[in-house]
Amino acid sequence: MTAPKENQTTRRRAPGMSPEQRRAMIIQTAIPLITEYGAAVTTAKIARAAGIGEGTIFRVFADKDELLQACIAEALSPDHAVRELDAIDLSQPLPDRLAEAAEALQAHMDRLGAILGSLGHRGGKHPGTVRGAGRDESMTRTRAALAELLEPDKATLRRPPEQIAALFFGLLFTQPRTEDEPDLTPQELVEVFLHGALSGGAK
Repeated sequence: MTAPKENQTTRRRAPGMSPEQRRAMIIQTAIPLITEYGAAVTTAKIARAAGIGEGTIFRVFADKDELLQACIAEALSPDHAVRELDAIDLSQPLPDRLAEAAEALQAHMDRLGAILGSLGHRGGKHPGTVRGAGRDESMTRTRAALAELLEPDKATLRRPPEQIAALFFGLLFTQPRTEDEPDLTPQELVEVFLHGALSGGAK
């Protein structure tokens, strides 16, 4: 007779979760659904995916619009990308460090582009209102993390690590797309960045 009580206990949804923790959980659940369905995603669908009642969402968010804004702010946040950059082994050769950084940053921008793209068709305020300050903060923190990756090779760099990091960041996200050529891989991009456009045999 004790088993049902134990099962009921295990089914309780995060009984000690604070409002901030519950907001974070709902945001993490909502982001992939927004990416898939855009603004058409319902709070009922988000609640089902999170394993909570729909009313729980409105205890921590005023309305669906506030939830969407919070999801965009989370997508803009550089926290995850910065953690990945900080985790790169500084004992590796510089090309390997930069290739890992490029992969991490491209993944971050892909996630950001997916959620902003899914909401862009609304013509509403979502992408624009959060992008300004959030984007500036994201770029500043990301470039600082990139500069840290360059520090071990500071003596061999033509310019200060901060400037080299800004150049690399710019190249990473402004490389032109061509129909007849595939995008550069992170390794290829790093090779062009460090050694220029000339082949190894050129003088």
